[in-house]
Parts: sequence; structure tokens; C-alpha cells
Amino acid sequence: MDMLLKRISMKIPEFCMSHWLLRIPLAIIFIQQGLSKFPVTAEDAEAFELPYLVWWFVSYGELGAGIGLLVGGLFAAKLASIQKIVPELGDMVTRFSGITICSITTGVIWISQPESLIDVILYDNLHVFLWVGGLFFALRGNRT
Repeated sequence: MDMLLKRISMKIPEFCMSHWLLRIPLAIIFIQQGLSKFPVTAEDAEAFELPYLVWWFVSYGELGAGIGLLVGGLFAAKLASIQKIVPELGDMVTRFSGITICSITTGVIWISQPESLIDVILYDNLHVFLWVGGLFFALRGNRT
């Protein structure tokens, strides 16, 4: 039985580019959300009861994190010629984008003022998945 499972397991191909299945949708969501806030105005910030500076950082942070995930992934794919010069650059861009995603998503959850952590986990699935996706890239970088 053990040999049968081992043979079956060995026949399944390894898909080393599977991080793109998580990276692309996460990047699209953050780029879309960032672009939807442009032009960045004080009136929009007031609508969410946020200072203009925070709103500015959120808008550009969402856009930058989404673009950073894609650019960092290109470095992981070894398609960029600059990767030969600074091999750790792509990994650091991916990690920084991941922690930015976690920070922004934490702020969004916090502003919604949930009654408990259980309410967030049960009823705010989108933000939990965005947070976990950002945490994945913050912790793993391009070593996926």
C-alpha cells in the first residue's frame, strides 16, 4: 500500500509556479481598490472618518502592494535581468508587499469595529482571506 501511494505521488507533476494562483488575484484586488480611491481627496477621507494622511497612505499602499506582488513574482520567475545583480530584491519586494497588505487589511477590519474576533472570522471572510494572503507572502517571500 505504501509503495502504491509513493508511485502515485511520484507521477503527480510538481507545479512550482503555483504561487501565481494566489499572487495574481490578491494583486488584482489591491490594485483595483487602490485605483478606486484616485484622485485622493480629503472629502473621501472624511467620509471614512480618517485623516487625509492616512487615506493617502492607504490609497498608495494598496496600489503599491498590488504592483509589488506582481513585480516581486517576476523576480521569482527569474525573468528579470536585474535579478542577477540583486537576487534578494524580488524577495524583499514580495515580503514588503505582503506586510503592507496585512497592515492595510488590519486597519480595514479595525475601522469596521467588530464586536469580537469571532465576528471577524465568521462574517468578514474577504478581509480575513486578504490578511492571510498578505501574511503568506510576508512570511514566505519568493520562497514559495
